[in-house]
Amino acid sequence: MKKILIIVGVVVILAAVVGLTIVRAQSGYTKVLIGTVSRENLVSTVSATGQIKPRTYVNVGANAMGRVTHFFVNEGDHVKKGEIVATIENVQQEANVTAQQATIAAARTDINSYVAAEKTAQANVDHARADLEQKKLDYDRAQALFQAQVMSKQDFDAKKAAYDLDVASLAQAVAGLAQARAQTASARGHLQTQVADLKVNEDLLNRTIAIAPFDGIVTNEPVRQGEMVVQGIQNTEGSTLMTLADMSVITAEVKVDETDIVNVKNGQEADVTVDALPGKTFKGHVTEVGDQALLRSTGVATSQSTSGVEEAKDFKVVVTLDTPSDELRPGLSCTAKITTASKNDIVAIPIQALTMRDPRQLNAGDKPRTQTVSAATSSSQQPSQQVQGVFVVSKDKGKDRVHFVPVTTGITGATDIEVVSGIKPGDRIVTGTYHVLRDLKQGALVKQDTTLAAPLTTSSSSSS
Repeated sequence: MKKILIIVGVVVILAAVVGLTIVRAQSGYTKVLIGTVSRENLVSTVSATGQIKPRTYVNVGANAMGRVTHFFVNEGDHVKKGEIVATIENVQQEANVTAQQATIAAARTDINSYVAAEKTAQANVDHARADLEQKKLDYDRAQALFQAQVMSKQDFDAKKAAYDLDVASLAQAVAGLAQARAQTASARGHLQTQVADLKVNEDLLNRTIAIAPFDGIVTNEPVRQGEMVVQGIQNTEGSTLMTLADMSVITAEVKVDETDIVNVKNGQEADVTVDALPGKTFKGHVTEVGDQALLRSTGVATSQSTSGVEEAKDFKVVVTLDTPSDELRPGLSCTAKITTASKNDIVAIPIQALTMRDPRQLNAGDKPRTQTVSAATSSSQQPSQQVQGVFVVSKDKGKDRVHFVPVTTGITGATDIEVVSGIKPGDRIVTGTYHVLRDLKQGALVKQDTTLAAPLTTSSSSSS
């Protein structure tokens, strides 16, 4: 029993000595995560949510008031341009067209009769002119004979009277021809009026027939056969018979946060995923970037909002899919990851390795690093401004010591960020943790925290 107590006492003493040795050895050190700077490929993306929409869609509205008599298509059906998709009761409009067509037919018959009368009047003119020529010859001959005193005064007067009568007959025939032509012209004018009225009645009839304006798919039918519909007037919206969508060009209309919109440009590639189609990714490219901020709570443009409350804003971005699929339907929820930048073989570090420091609070006793700070710091920065940088780990008499080095950054990925200047591949830097970096001092002794694995830079990254 006494031996056991002695052994236990020796073990306790040895443990205390070892513990004291470890505590003394680690006193003055800060446990950190250390990583090595390397080159990698970095992709920067912006993620946004929205819904699938056709590039072109139209609400086919009612152009006449009445009861829907027939729907020729249902939701989900494909239609062709010019195809009749629905009709509204049109008894009165159709009767007006029929009556107007009959009126035009009668007017054309009247014109034909007037043309015939015009031809008769022309024949009368020709006949009167021929008679006048004959009577003129007789009158000239009689005048010569009378002057030679061969013809009596009575016969000469008869020839002259016959000539004067034919002159009057010709004038009467010419007047009749002019009257016939005027009647024909008037009838033709009335016919044009009747034709114009027919166009009006045909237009009213056509308004009761809904025609597909393009090839597409029926995505919505808010009314049913037999229901009453009305056309829109002034600022009052009319009844919508159905919505047609041209699914040959499909887009993803998403909302991008205002902090990311500056990086989004037309032509950038994007990967679109649809919640209803898990595991499938659709390639696309940005075709429209909105320039009007939308309030996130209402979706109303800031220029149209009367509220003075400050709130988060989004911008509309349209991504056109390169290869549309028949599985896609308007309104499906989707997520678009837009590639805003991509660089290969660049210097990158974990984002959490970046920290901000006031140059005045840095230890100026380390001349080599102070020179590095001065060289890397922009001349335009004021001493009172905080600069971003990393803590570089270097050996100092066999011990790891940190020095703050300002860096210039480039594109940002999901976990990594590009470093343009300040450090180089192979440098050892402090990568965490956040709480340690927040309070880490210039020139502090550090030691790798073995309880946590140091985050390593990856070969590629993407931001959300």
